Amino acid sequence: MAAATQKKQTFAERIKLPEPRLDSAVSIEQVLRRRRSTREFSNQPIELSHVSQLVWAAQGITGPEIYRTAPSAGGLYALDLYVVAGHVSGLPPGLYRYDLRNHELALLLDGDIRRELSGAALDQSSVSQAAAIFGVSAVYQRITSKYGERGVRYAHMEAGHAAQNLLLQAVALGLGAVLVGAFDDGKVKRLLNLSKQETPLCLIPVGKP
Repeated sequence: MAAATQKKQTFAERIKLPEPRLDSAVSIEQVLRRRRSTREFSNQPIELSHVSQLVWAAQGITGPEIYRTAPSAGGLYALDLYVVAGHVSGLPPGLYRYDLRNHELALLLDGDIRRELSGAALDQSSVSQAAAIFGVSAVYQRITSKYGERGVRYAHMEAGHAAQNLLLQAVALGLGAVLVGAFDDGKVKRLLNLSKQETPLCLIPVGKP
């Protein structure tokens, strides 16, 4: 596995994502019934269009006021979304930050860090096996500035909404996914190249079951 190489956070290297689909042959009721946690994945890649749909489901813009697919207290949007790509057709292995305004991925690190991230997540095999892992972080100050300490609770609610959106979208795409909350915060923060203000909240491994 190639070692990761850090990039300057100028976000100069960007991947324009395919436009998300806004309809599907699968009903929301079917998706809700079929949703299950998947912890074992095949070695088949997922597509760049899958990644596009998943990040949009979690944090995509849905209106002129930068409204998103997941609700946020006061419209303050405490979350950021990262993609650890390992086996995605059309996307080199690396760590990316989702730029929701432009529906792009900004490269932060070159190389496959799934094994290291699995180690930070208590050696959970779902992380190392997944074709891609989606990381959700929060900047609490964005929301506590208005709501005080209760804003932390609101940020966690927001993360739950975003994660469930992604999990349901995975089902609609015929993919498996699982929510991971057990990990070493410091190690995940370092591996995802998070700022001092960001707190990692969850990882979501996704792949073909």
